[in-house]
Amino acid sequence: MPELMDKLLRRYFKYRQRQIEKVLRNPVPYQLRLLKQILHKNRNCDYGKQYKFDQITTYDQYAAGLPIVTYEQLYPYIEKMLRGVPRILVNEPVRWFAKSSGTTNARSKFIPTTLSYLKKGHLKSTWFTASAIYNEDPHCKLFAQKNLIMAGSLTPLPHGITTGDISAIMMYHYPKIGRRFSTPQRDLALTADWDKKIELMVAHCMDDKVTLIGGVPTWTIVLIKALLAKSGKETLTEVWPDLKTYMHGGVGFGPYAALLRKYMPADKVTFREVYNASEGYFAIQDKSAEEGMSLLCDHQVFYEFVPLEALDQANPQARPLWQVEMGKLYAIVITTSSGLYRYKIGDLVEFTSLLPYKIKVRGRVEQYLNVFGEELIVAHTDAAIKEASRQTGAVIKDYTVAPLFMSTTDRGGHEWGIEFEIEPASLAEFEALLDKVLRAVNSDYDAKRYKDMALAPLVVHVLEQGSVEAWQRRHDKYGRQYKVPRLSNDRNLLEQLLDTASSFSRSNT
Repeated sequence: MPELMDKLLRRYFKYRQRQIEKVLRNPVPYQLRLLKQILHKNRNCDYGKQYKFDQITTYDQYAAGLPIVTYEQLYPYIEKMLRGVPRILVNEPVRWFAKSSGTTNARSKFIPTTLSYLKKGHLKSTWFTASAIYNEDPHCKLFAQKNLIMAGSLTPLPHGITTGDISAIMMYHYPKIGRRFSTPQRDLALTADWDKKIELMVAHCMDDKVTLIGGVPTWTIVLIKALLAKSGKETLTEVWPDLKTYMHGGVGFGPYAALLRKYMPADKVTFREVYNASEGYFAIQDKSAEEGMSLLCDHQVFYEFVPLEALDQANPQARPLWQVEMGKLYAIVITTSSGLYRYKIGDLVEFTSLLPYKIKVRGRVEQYLNVFGEELIVAHTDAAIKEASRQTGAVIKDYTVAPLFMSTTDRGGHEWGIEFEIEPASLAEFEALLDKVLRAVNSDYDAKRYKDMALAPLVVHVLEQGSVEAWQRRHDKYGRQYKVPRLSNDRNLLEQLLDTASSFSRSNT
C-alpha cells in the first residue's frame, strides 16, 4: 500500500510542479490578487474597519493607508484575541497562536494562526517542499518510508486557546494521509519535556526506515548524538540507510554544516533549507545545488521589503516584490490572511535571484554589532566561522559575539564566546582567520581594523562543552527552540555564558 501511494503521489507532484513553476515565473499577479483577497475577507474585523479595508483597491493605497508595525504595536489587538474576543484582526475564529520566543526578548510572542491559514499557507507549503524533492529525485520515497520532523509542544490556555511552536501546530493539524508516513507518533513527537522526547524518539524511531529528517540544527544534533550513542554507529546514515534529505532552517546553517556533514555524508544526504517562521512559511530551497530559497508567492503571504538603510526612519518606505534589487539587505514585512498587516517580523534578507525570486536570510534586524561603526551582521560572522572552521578542521556548536568597550588606555574590540565540538589545533590561527574573513566581507570592519588603530584584534573565549546547554537550563530557555543571539551591542549575554562556562567547568572537575 505505501508503494502504491508513493507512485500515485509521484504522478501528482509532476502536475503540481508545473503549477508551482507558473507562479515562480510570474508571481506579481498572484501577490496583488492575494492582497485584495486578504483585505476583502477581513474588511469587517476591528482592524479592517479602523484602516478602511473596504476602501482600498490598490497596493499604493494600502501602503499609504497602513503603518508598518512591530509586535509591540500589534500586541493590544492580540491580547484581546488571547482573551477570546472575536473579529479583532480577522473575521475567522482564532483558536491557535504560534509561540515564538524570538532571539533577544524574554517575552514570548503569540502569532494568530487561523485554521485556513494553516491549510492554505503552512501546510500547503509542505506540499511545495515535497514537490521540489520529487522534482529533483523522482525515486525518493517520502510516502513509502518515514519522515521525522523535530517539532515543539502545545500548551492549552483559557478561552479555548492553544499555543505552541508552529512546528507543533502544523504537526497537530497534519492531514491523516500524511501521518502514516511520519515517525514517531504524534503524541510522542509533541512531548513537552525535551530530555524525555529525545529518549523516546531514540527508542521508537531507531528501527524505522527514515528517508527525511527536518529540524533546527541544534536539536537535530542532539537527537543524532543520542541515536549514535545508543546504536554504536558513527554516522546517521548507518542508523538510517534510507536517509536522503535533511531539511533545516531557523538559524544560520554555516556554523553547523561541517558537523552535520560528518553525520550525514554528502554522497548520501541532500541538505535543503526552508524558511518556516512562526508568522508564515515563506520560502524553500527548491534547487539543492543553488544558493537561495524560492519565495512562496501564492501561499497566503503578501511581501514588502524595507531597505536596511531606511529602518531607523520614522515612516520607512517599503518596496513591494516588483521593486526589490539584488545584493541589498532588506527587512521583510508581511501581510497575511491570518491577521498580520504590514508586520515587520525582524529578519533581514537578501535577494540572490530575480524571477524566480530567491532569498537568503542574513540575520535579525536587532542582531548587529555597531559599537565602533563596524556594522557587523550575522551573515558576516557566519561566513567567518564557516571559513575558519573549514581551514582549521574545527567544528562549532554555538557562538556569540560582544564588544569590548574602549577605555582611556585600551582600544575597543570584539570578544567571541565559542563552544566547539572539535577545537582547532591553534586557537591563534583560528582567531586570525576569523579576522581575515571579516575584513574581506565587511569594509567598515576592515577600516576600523586598519593597523589595529581603532579596533584591536578579536579574541575568542573557548566555552566548555555543554556550557551553552547549562546556560539555557539556568535561564529557562532549554527546550523552547531558543536561538542564542549571535551579536549583541552589550556584554550581558557573553558575561552570562562565561560565568556559566566557568561554573560548569568547576563542577566537572
